[in-house]
Amino acid sequence: MRHSVVYSNPLQRVKASVKLRGLQNCKLQNKSVNGTLQSTITRDYNSFSLSQAVRMSTPARKRLMRDFRRLQQDPPAGISGAPQDNNIMLWNAVIFGPDDTPWDGGTFKLTLQFTEDYPNKPPTVRFVSQMFHPNIYADGSICLDILQNQWSPIYDVAAILTSIQSLLCDPNPNSPANSEAARMFSENKREYNRRVREIVEQSWTAD
Repeated sequence: MRHSVVYSNPLQRVKASVKLRGLQNCKLQNKSVNGTLQSTITRDYNSFSLSQAVRMSTPARKRLMRDFRRLQQDPPAGISGAPQDNNIMLWNAVIFGPDDTPWDGGTFKLTLQFTEDYPNKPPTVRFVSQMFHPNIYADGSICLDILQNQWSPIYDVAAILTSIQSLLCDPNPNSPANSEAARMFSENKREYNRRVREIVEQSWTAD
């Protein structure tokens, strides 16, 4: 049975507390996408023309267009995302590892699959990059309350990605998706950090 990380204050937790904690404890800083990652995000952005909004009559698609505009105009530190090709229901995203943590320097790719029920129901979010984290399953799915039983329509793509980024350096080993990582995080932090650094290095060369 899958468990989820439970946080107390939904909107403020993601948009204020999570962001503040990330900046203070994880020392997140703005970073730019480079190399292959930059070309991927740029290609997605260029191929998805804002003029397509005319054809987006459903509430879900209109909301995703608004999320997309926000990410382009005012992106939170250390995250990037855009619709894949011409499909606004499927997004590619990149999360940078928070500075001054074992995740520092990592570039981790994700996908977000939306349905027409969005924003009433959360997207399916998975890491494409290999991960080693107490709250991330082997298939890349994420054990996080706002993606499950604590979802609210007030969350947008920026809030989702910011919350996941914060989770990297603030896991909940008491609600494990990866029992080995959770045990190592609690009992042998040095070895856990070493494994995380291996994942970071792998992210540099992953396709």
